[in-house]
Amino acid sequence: MAINIFCPACKRNCGLKAEVCKCGNIFGRKKQYRVQVYQNGRPVYDKVFPNLARAEKAETIKKAELETNELGIKEKPKPAPTLTEVWLKYQVWAKGNKKTWDDDMLNYGKHLAPRFGKKRLDAISAMEVNRLKLEMAKGKTKDGAPYLSKRGKLFSASTIKHQLVLLQRLYKFAQGPDFKYKGSTPFDHKQVVMPHLDNELPRFLAGDQLAALWGALDAWPEKVTVGFIKFALLTGVRRGTLFTIRWADVDFERSMVTLTISHRRKGTETVAKKVCPEALEALRDLPRISEYVFPGKGGGQRTDFKGPWRRIRKVAGLPDSIRFHDLRHTFGSYHAMNGTTPQVLQQLMNHRDFRTTLKYAHLSPGVVNERAARTGEMLAPKKTEGKVINLTED
Repeated sequence: MAINIFCPACKRNCGLKAEVCKCGNIFGRKKQYRVQVYQNGRPVYDKVFPNLARAEKAETIKKAELETNELGIKEKPKPAPTLTEVWLKYQVWAKGNKKTWDDDMLNYGKHLAPRFGKKRLDAISAMEVNRLKLEMAKGKTKDGAPYLSKRGKLFSASTIKHQLVLLQRLYKFAQGPDFKYKGSTPFDHKQVVMPHLDNELPRFLAGDQLAALWGALDAWPEKVTVGFIKFALLTGVRRGTLFTIRWADVDFERSMVTLTISHRRKGTETVAKKVCPEALEALRDLPRISEYVFPGKGGGQRTDFKGPWRRIRKVAGLPDSIRFHDLRHTFGSYHAMNGTTPQVLQQLMNHRDFRTTLKYAHLSPGVVNERAARTGEMLAPKKTEGKVINLTED
């Protein structure tokens, strides 16, 4: 091992007491120090430092490493963190960066923590993750105990995928600067396959259910609740976006409403949306007791609508499986079944991904068949009555 003054001009080593290099370069105060380490006549380390203290520290560390290797001593690797250790740091990050962090809290507490929470990351196998996936799909554990949703039903493919995506995200978080995990994951080599969701059709209200909902709304005394549900059904706007609408955003003369739409990964965007007269009528007679069209307690921004929706749903005789979000699916489904093109529907529903809109294409077979039958009208040449030409000569 050796420490020398390094000449940046000619790349030559000089003694520690040298003031001038043989090439004539004067070192002055800004000297650079080069640490070179050889083992068995071969260079194993060569680095330049801006001061002598750092060079001496590097030399000491490298010397200790070489002595350890010569004695055959291997440093004990740091054990992988448990999933709960990763989760505790992840949730702090999620609360500040994810709008759906509360969904992660519920999913982790119900499905991942009981099964994997105490395990170290390198001890969770793909087989165990696939077992979770299978048990959620079948509705029972390997011991035969029921494993169902709050409603006593099988978990949907979408719910199962949420658990796998969250687990995968926790591994990626652990590979970051907080833990620097470099071990294996259950998702390596595609050992865990995500559930396929493309065949899932959006749930929407059938004709008799839709009529029952309208009947319940027309008889309901609470105007804000009625207006909230009608406006959601007639515009397809998400619940969270409805919470943010202010009276200043509503233009009754132009039939326009300005919406602040949140996207999970792309932040927010402001959209001016044309709405039908019936949607505006649902707002016209609402009391203006706040700057918000649908205010919460104390006139502030509303944050929840579960209670009012449960009461209306019960009065209308709708099954508990009908969610408020299914009003948005109803808006999109009826548009698709009445001939609205996917391109237009994408704009109406403010989908960022066209593949989301294509789910509604399965609901319009009549429109597709009608267009297929008219292909000949569009592409085949039109038949015309031929004229008889007399070619005989006089």
